[in-house]
Amino acid sequence: MAANTILLDFSVEPAAVKNDNQMQVVATNIENVLKDYLTSLKQVQGLPFQGGLLRLYTADPGVTVFIRIYGNGLITINMEYFKGDKDNPLLTFERCKEMKQDVSEKMVSVRKAQAFPFFKRGTFSTYFVSSDERLLEYDIDKVLFEETSPYQKVQIVHSKSLGNILVLDDLQNIGESDLIYTETLMARGKENYKDKEIVILGGGDGALLYELLKEKPKEVVMLEIDEMVMKACAKYMRSICGDVLDKYEGPNYKIIVGDCMKSLEEFTKEGRKFDYIFGDLTDVPISQKHSGQLWTFYQKVLQMCFKLLRPDGKFMTHVNGICSSESVDMFKSQLDNIEPPVKFTTSRAFVPSFMEDWIFCQVFFDGNKKE
Repeated sequence: MAANTILLDFSVEPAAVKNDNQMQVVATNIENVLKDYLTSLKQVQGLPFQGGLLRLYTADPGVTVFIRIYGNGLITINMEYFKGDKDNPLLTFERCKEMKQDVSEKMVSVRKAQAFPFFKRGTFSTYFVSSDERLLEYDIDKVLFEETSPYQKVQIVHSKSLGNILVLDDLQNIGESDLIYTETLMARGKENYKDKEIVILGGGDGALLYELLKEKPKEVVMLEIDEMVMKACAKYMRSICGDVLDKYEGPNYKIIVGDCMKSLEEFTKEGRKFDYIFGDLTDVPISQKHSGQLWTFYQKVLQMCFKLLRPDGKFMTHVNGICSSESVDMFKSQLDNIEPPVKFTTSRAFVPSFMEDWIFCQVFFDGNKKE
């Protein structure tokens, strides 16, 4: 069940709404059109405000309508009503487009008009955001798992076209459709993982561990703080993680549940070295400057990882969406502060459940590092 919000926007010549009387005429013309679609429409309030006009209406069954007119010629119509799970919509999208056309014809000065598909509001969300914070609507039809761990809200939702999707704190993380994400992160076919020692930072969905083990490495150590993520994925995301999350240790892998920073510190004290370290943690922050808790965390992770890598080792990570170019550039600039100096290459791939191209980075020493 959800509240359906219908949005209609219009643009008219400013000269048509330059005073209160003209605004009242335009609002009444719109009202007359709406009555053809909502026969019980009734005005309950009309309020002028600086440079504009607002009218509030109600209609059966339980519909509210706001008409807002701005002095610059913008007109917005917002309608909202409750829709039960099995109820037919009060207005179809086709009817809304007809309404838009009828309102446009009633107001001869309309320059532009737009009818939007229903925005469905409620606790069962079908919307996530892109890397640059645009709203994306998914064909999600059910929630398979939903719990809040000590660290985050964990959900597994089902999409009719993308399969099951892991969602953490309302951000899509990986779907059954996203093998391309894992293969691009690990640069499959370009890197040789046979007999290598590898660390995964994060990776609680198990997908990267599952694919790396196919390459016959010497050992993979996965450091994941949230056990709830692993348990949920072991049950609902087996197509991407297989059985690697069923037990936390195997012939050539080990999963350590806890803060990855503590494990990295222990590895440093022990003098351990690795061929590859994967950063499969949170996305690179979107911010105007290199400050804040997430950037501090990223800086510390990078510094510690390069102390643990062998001279020919690599740090492999995802960065952010191609549309979030500023955060990608800021991440690259962070690499300039690594000592000893490093170089990097990047790759990109369209990730189905992200609905956009994603940037990945492969970082390595520039050849001057000594063991």
